[in-house]
Amino acid sequence: MAASRGSSSSTNGLLPTSLSERNHHDMEAGGGGGGERVGLETEFDDDDAAAPTDPFDITHTKNAPPATLRRWRQAALVLNASRRFRYTMDLKAEEEKENSRRMIRSHAQVIRAALLFRLAGERELGIGTTVAPPTPSGDYGIALDELVTLTRENNVTALQQYGGVKGISALLKSNAEKGIDGVETDVVKRKEVFGSNTYPRKKGRSFLRFLWEAWQDLTLIILIIAAVVSLGLGIKTEGLEEGWYDGGSIFFAVFLVIIVTAVSDYRQSLQFQNLNSEKQNIQMEVLRGGRSVKISIFDIVVGDVVPLGIGDQIPADGILITGHSLAIDESSMTGESKIVHKDQKAPFLMSGCKVADGVGTMLVTGVGINTEWGLLMASISEDTGEETPLQVRLNGVATFIGIVGLSVAVLVLAVLWGRYFTGNTRDLDGKVQFIAGQTRIGKAFDGAVKIFTIAVTIVVVAVPEGLPLAVTLTLAYSMKKMMADKALVRRLSACETMGSATTICSDKTGTLTLNQMTVVEAYVGRKKINPPDDSSQLHPLVSTLLSEGVAQNTTGNVFEPTGGEVEISGSPTEKAILSWAFKLGMKFDVIRSESTVLHVFPFNSEKKRGGVAVKQADSKVHIHWKGAAEILLASCTEYLDSDGCSHNIKDDKEFFVTAINDMAESSLRCVAIAYRPYGLDKIPTDEEQLSQWALPEDNLVLLAIVGIKDPCRPGVRDAVKQCTEAGVKVRMVTGDNLQTAKAIALECGILLSLEDATEPTIIEGKVFRELSEREREQLAKKITVMGRSSPNDKLLLVQALRKGGEVVAVTGDGTNDAPALHEADIGLSMGIQGTEVAKESSDIVILDDNFASVVKVVRWGRSVYANIQKFIQFQLTVNVAALVINVVAAISSGRVPLNAVQLLWVNLIMDTLGALALATEPPTDNLMHRTPVGRRAPLITNIMWRNLLIQAMYQVTVLLVLNFLGNSILGLQQDVPKHAVGVKNTVIFNAFVFCQIFNEFNARKPEEINVFTGVTKNYLFMGIIGITFVLQIIIIMFLGKFTKTVRLSWQQWLICLGIAIVSWPLAIIGKLIPVPRTPFSQYFSRPIQRCRNSRHRNT
Repeated sequence: MAASRGSSSSTNGLLPTSLSERNHHDMEAGGGGGGERVGLETEFDDDDAAAPTDPFDITHTKNAPPATLRRWRQAALVLNASRRFRYTMDLKAEEEKENSRRMIRSHAQVIRAALLFRLAGERELGIGTTVAPPTPSGDYGIALDELVTLTRENNVTALQQYGGVKGISALLKSNAEKGIDGVETDVVKRKEVFGSNTYPRKKGRSFLRFLWEAWQDLTLIILIIAAVVSLGLGIKTEGLEEGWYDGGSIFFAVFLVIIVTAVSDYRQSLQFQNLNSEKQNIQMEVLRGGRSVKISIFDIVVGDVVPLGIGDQIPADGILITGHSLAIDESSMTGESKIVHKDQKAPFLMSGCKVADGVGTMLVTGVGINTEWGLLMASISEDTGEETPLQVRLNGVATFIGIVGLSVAVLVLAVLWGRYFTGNTRDLDGKVQFIAGQTRIGKAFDGAVKIFTIAVTIVVVAVPEGLPLAVTLTLAYSMKKMMADKALVRRLSACETMGSATTICSDKTGTLTLNQMTVVEAYVGRKKINPPDDSSQLHPLVSTLLSEGVAQNTTGNVFEPTGGEVEISGSPTEKAILSWAFKLGMKFDVIRSESTVLHVFPFNSEKKRGGVAVKQADSKVHIHWKGAAEILLASCTEYLDSDGCSHNIKDDKEFFVTAINDMAESSLRCVAIAYRPYGLDKIPTDEEQLSQWALPEDNLVLLAIVGIKDPCRPGVRDAVKQCTEAGVKVRMVTGDNLQTAKAIALECGILLSLEDATEPTIIEGKVFRELSEREREQLAKKITVMGRSSPNDKLLLVQALRKGGEVVAVTGDGTNDAPALHEADIGLSMGIQGTEVAKESSDIVILDDNFASVVKVVRWGRSVYANIQKFIQFQLTVNVAALVINVVAAISSGRVPLNAVQLLWVNLIMDTLGALALATEPPTDNLMHRTPVGRRAPLITNIMWRNLLIQAMYQVTVLLVLNFLGNSILGLQQDVPKHAVGVKNTVIFNAFVFCQIFNEFNARKPEEINVFTGVTKNYLFMGIIGITFVLQIIIIMFLGKFTKTVRLSWQQWLICLGIAIVSWPLAIIGKLIPVPRTPFSQYFSRPIQRCRNSRHRNT
């Protein structure tokens, strides 16, 4: 038994832990349907602050240091460490994993260093390196091992001798611009020759492993040993036919506990495995047959052409085809947080790395196990372990209850042994069981072992091993259901932390809106083009410049199949502008083939613009810019009107500002398109200088301003209202200008009226970032809408809100959102528009990018907490009743009414089956009608204490009355004493189990009067209740020899049912009793804390 040194119970969930929840009122477990909603006052003076040394006081496990995680493990009272810590982080394995990573990285770096050294020596000596011509492999002109060596050694010389990337592309029967054909037979053939983009994974635990772990419980091992001893002594004294029952029944009970536990744990494990494989299934964009298609990362093959953008993960090893300002973060492979720039001098790309900046396309040359990333992932087992704050707190609760139970077991053992060896214990016939000097040693030892077995079984019941595991069970269930609600949980702790969220900082585009953008307004010069795609209203010069700017300054693509509809791909904004230009007559492929891109400045969320330098066939250079209308407008000195005439913009700037504001107030996203001619002689000719060259941003000529409509998502207004009612404030943080943000916020219900739309409720990112840290903290809570914000503004807002005591959930989709996603209590990335960097920094991926799905996550988060509280209430009721009944009976009569086998069956109902029934309750609407759950609020609320004490006191009273007066109550005075005691104890056992079955219904709704709402829809709950009921009948009627029970008459069955059914009206009466707002736990914690503080001050 892994007991703790100095484990503290002050903050183990029974008592409050900190001042951080001041002025925060927390709702009790359950709904409020019974008309009773009781808040908790968690405000108390400094003397009540939690002990800083409490090992279970961890509000954040997201980035907790290993020392903190190790400390609570050492402090926990644990019977089965392999099971209890199965879903926590394996600290030792983490160290080994990191060592493996370092070793593989070092190996790769040594190979590269040796190659570079050799090449440098050859250059110094003037020796030319020749590479053997490629060896054909099947239908392809180069073999797998040659490709792997080329990429792994970063051998530029060999690449040049193969004809560069175009030569490799030809050898692989691919096209550097259009990719492979994408025919199924070709893809299959490539997988056969060059391998698939998967790597061998270590198999999950088998069912036998779970069986092995289930019986590692120290108390079960002791019971098995006791059963062996009892079996041997029983057969010796009573013969084989009768003597095996005592030991055999314990064996059977322990075996049943192990089987049920292993089955439950195995099912959980399979759920986690499925969720893990879902996390790794990244969707990538590739070019096949000139068409942009989305496929799984596992379906990428050698020869594929993959477009790369900021935040993308490089899906396989490859060679750069084209790139502009392409910077790669190779820290995942090299371990160094150094950004590496890629160009034709350094064209090799490693799988698993991330694009930090720029754009480009790559040719895939190595996949799966033939890449260093594949080798690394194959050598590291997937670890699903990660403790959650609730799990840690429940370990504290389990430790506290376990210590009490252990103490009770020791007391019972001492009393029973004392009575036994002093001759005060009698058997069912009234004979003294032990007489000093007369009772045989074997018989005395057998009697002592039976008493010891009862004490050990009390420990089994008392130490709630299943309590911390119930968190994992409810999380596994919730995560599976959340997938159906379009939310993929990447970090377990986020699932429960979401229940405590007090504010959600949401993006606008794609989250609150549909992300289905169309250009609905367009201004060219002072003329509003109506309809916006009518090219007849434009001068050919304007049309040409617009088409060139849109076609070249884009990360999107236009595919025109022969005889089919045009396919436009890219981000929603890019698609809207490309679609508009296409309708104006833009010939995408022609424009791109007739002009050359010299340099690209990828769209930047800080500058809110993107640009490109283009050289035309006649060597003229145009620099095209596209970005936020009012920002780009400030850089313009001229504009072209619809007739192609140039005008000074100074006199008409007010007109354009008004046009932008009018469009913004109609909730349109405003984008400006501008250009400027540039001299070819001013552009750097050296490739390295060109890559560092900054595109000129001044003296631009305005070509057009377009207004893009992105309608609000249906139902988003209701979702925002739901959040507000649940005490969760929704804040909008967007890069759009303030007028657009205000219009959308009013449409979504984030702002309720125009009167609310004043500073600081609505603020610009620039204004917020220029405030001092203290001013930001004071202002943050008042902000509802932040417009023209950069990712850094979002980070500053998150930090300010968290310092103000808020529990912050934040949405993000861009690479630059990663710091905010990481900093927030819950980071929510977007599954459709989100970059891979954003997803990896987040805790939950919203698969449909919909704000309504974010609200569903809040519901599930609250459901996790509520379900755990239901289970705690149920389990503690059983704990208290079973312990009190056995202790009182042992001390008063020397016998316990509930024997070892019966207690093991009760433990099974309470621990595994109870957790399955209560931890898998679906969320109800009531959860969203109360304030967020305080992260440090007591796990056992006043309402729970009231409910469990009423039920436990009732059970203890009734069953003890039966224990002492059962013979007369049941009319057994005339029966043989042995039979009378057997009937009485059977009735006590049967009534006790029935009480738990009926009380399981009460635990479903700790506050509501009607505990049966929705019960028939929860098939698992009904199934477990039914199975428990049927098994109890079988035990009483047919397994009496094993459980030491006798068959009951129908009248006695009715008595048991009558005793149990009283728990329902009793629960209704109990719910009418008011409870104080101040948690009961505070009354106990205050003197303890004052004592601690005074001791601390004295030292």
